[in-house]
Amino acid sequence: MRLLFLAVLRRHTGNAVTAQRIRDHLEAAGHVCILKDAFDFESPSEIANFIKAENLEAAVALHLYRGGRLVQGHGIPFGIIFGGTDLNEDVNQGEKNKVMGKVLEEARFAVAFTESMKEIAQTQWVDPVFTREVKAKVKRTPGVRLIGEMAQEDLHAIVKNCFAVVNSSVSEGMSAAILEAMDLEVPVLARNVPGNAAVVRHGVTGLLFSDPQEFVRLAKRLVSDPALEKEIVANGREYVRRHHALQVERNTYGHLIRTLQRSIED
Repeated sequence: MRLLFLAVLRRHTGNAVTAQRIRDHLEAAGHVCILKDAFDFESPSEIANFIKAENLEAAVALHLYRGGRLVQGHGIPFGIIFGGTDLNEDVNQGEKNKVMGKVLEEARFAVAFTESMKEIAQTQWVDPVFTREVKAKVKRTPGVRLIGEMAQEDLHAIVKNCFAVVNSSVSEGMSAAILEAMDLEVPVLARNVPGNAAVVRHGVTGLLFSDPQEFVRLAKRLVSDPALEKEIVANGREYVRRHHALQVERNTYGHLIRTLQRSIED
C-alpha cells in the first residue's frame, strides 16, 4: 500500500527520530511510505494535490493537530499518532482542541506511547462531565461498583461467575458485551432498544426491559425460574454459534479486504 506519513521533521528532534523509526517499520511490512514534513504544506488543497499526484491510498500523521488536521477530509483512510505537544499544550487551546476532536472522529486508529497520554486523550474526548456524573451516582448507590478497564480474559472470568449480564444502554449498534455473555453461557437482560433487540429475542435468547420496574420484574423471574435460565443460556449460545462464529467473521473480513485490494489495483 502507498502511504503518506506526515510529521514535523525539524532535524535532531524527537518527532523526526520517531517518524523515521515508524517509517522503517511500515516499509519493513512491505508498504511504500512517503514521509513528508507537515510544514511543507500550507493548506489541505496542497495535501489533496500531493495525494493525487503520488497515488496515495492511506495516511498516517504524527501529532494530532499539526499533522492530523491536514490528512482529514481527503477520502483516504488515516490514523494518527499522538506526539506530546498536542496533548500537553494544544489541548488547552479551545480552537485547536475542537479541531483535534474532529480529527479523532475521522481517524481509523489512534496511538499513544504511554498510558498517561492515553488517559489524557480519553479525558479530553470520552465526555468528562458525563463520566463524573456516573462516578458520583455509583458512589451514592448501594450494591453497585464501578470497575475500570481490564484484560479480556479477566473480564470473562468475572462474567462467568455472575448470574446475569445487564445492558442498560439507551443506544446500541451491536453490543459485544451481549454476544460475549451469550458465548460464555451467562443470561442477558438488555434494555429494549433497536440495537439490543436485533440480538436479543425476548424470552428466547435473553430478556428485554423498557423501564426500571420491568427490569426488576424480569430479574426476579429469572432468579426464580431455573428452567427459563437454562433455556435462555442454550439459545443464546446457539445464536452466537450460528450468526457470529469467529472463523466465519475472520473469513468474511479477509474476503472484504481482498475486495478492497482488488479495487485499489483496478
